[in-house]
Amino acid sequence: MITVYVYLIATLADWEIGSVTAELNSKRFFKADAPQLIVKTVAVSKDPVKTMGGLTIIPDCTIDEIEMSEKTVLILPGADTWSDAENAQIIQKASVLLSKGGTVCAICGATVALANAGILNDRPHTSNGRGFLDMFCPDYKGQKFYVDQPAVSDGNLITGSATGSLMWAKLIIEKLGLFKPETIEEWYAYFSTGKAEHFFALMQSVQQ
Repeated sequence: MITVYVYLIATLADWEIGSVTAELNSKRFFKADAPQLIVKTVAVSKDPVKTMGGLTIIPDCTIDEIEMSEKTVLILPGADTWSDAENAQIIQKASVLLSKGGTVCAICGATVALANAGILNDRPHTSNGRGFLDMFCPDYKGQKFYVDQPAVSDGNLITGSATGSLMWAKLIIEKLGLFKPETIEEWYAYFSTGKAEHFFALMQSVQQ
């Protein structure tokens, strides 16, 4: 069983995780032999968290309840509050999870938190543009590993820019092996272009 934990942080950027959480939870395009998966929300405490969009979410569990294994996935959304001290705990957990073979997926502001912790110093990654991490992370030393793309996958670390949420979602779905290859390609093509032919091809790929 794959367990996907979505970290709830104050001012969470709702739209950045929307594409991936909708597909992981609904399973509407999963292939027949997709691995079993459950999505949980996690936070520093079980107090309600308000997103940037004004939605209030009650966490399913706290950080110390995260099961640490190769089948654990941690999703770190963007937010304006990553510099708050309370978020250090989840970044430490992310570092340990990576060392255990689990998967960490960070986007936008969450990449700043990873960079500040030194996690991006020696592996391919992206963020909100070249120079962005230098601006906010004085100790960042991963410039030569920076990839100027909307989203980047490096084994069990998947990073995305503020405008790369759809590609980021695609990389996460591919990493977990949830869609057939033709399904994920048509899914991405449809939601990135809006062209009807990709919608019909997507639906056909699921039915085959």
